[in-house]
Amino acid sequence: MSRYEGRRVVVTGAGSGIGRATTVRLVREGATVFAVDRDDAGLRETAGLVEDPARMLSHQADLSAEDEAVAAATAAAERLGRVDVLVNVAGILRTTPVTSLDLEDYRLIFAVNLHAPALLCRELLPHLPDDTGVIVNVTSTAATKAHPGMTGYAASKGALLSFSISLAAELAPRRIRVVPVSPGGVATPLTADKRTYAGIDLSWYARTYPLWGRPGRPEDVAAAIAFAASDDGAYLNGVELRVDGGSHS
Repeated sequence: MSRYEGRRVVVTGAGSGIGRATTVRLVREGATVFAVDRDDAGLRETAGLVEDPARMLSHQADLSAEDEAVAAATAAAERLGRVDVLVNVAGILRTTPVTSLDLEDYRLIFAVNLHAPALLCRELLPHLPDDTGVIVNVTSTAATKAHPGMTGYAASKGALLSFSISLAAELAPRRIRVVPVSPGGVATPLTADKRTYAGIDLSWYARTYPLWGRPGRPEDVAAAIAFAASDDGAYLNGVELRVDGGSHS
């Protein structure tokens, strides 16, 4: 039997990149996925890639807005009936020197990268089963590795990593696991135009891939998420799982 047969999963950022690859992977493994993204066209493209479109339920939402994040959680609980796994993938990236810091950019980055996952955890925890429920928060190696020009992004992902570690301890009495998964450089629409940005040369980043000499692929991260949230990862809790091809070493 497939690892996710009968399991019901919420995936944010499902309209592209890691969220899309995770949705496709989990449906293939037997899950029913409630897929959330602000890009409705992206969700339709993802639906065209899953093996069984009937097991992907789409919901368009801008998770930077608290009311839309809460509404997405409510819709997920209503349409799925219960939630076995929550995978918070949705994120945004802004690159700029700190001398050009725009506080509104920082607020937006934190709204999507930290506040939205926290809100979805708050709203969906009553629907996650004790003993078997799992939360996977997609953080980043930027949380603990220098990324010039990405101070806001790095700070938000560092906060999400800390949030996840503490939440794991908080939920231990219910035996609900929390696993932060930290990708390194991954070729996604989020990073596609980030070789140079706002006068910062980011070409150095390509030299940090010791394994295969390439950036990660969304499918690499999706495979790690599928493992972490499955029974195969049952003894993973509150520990950062890095998927970076060794670039952090």
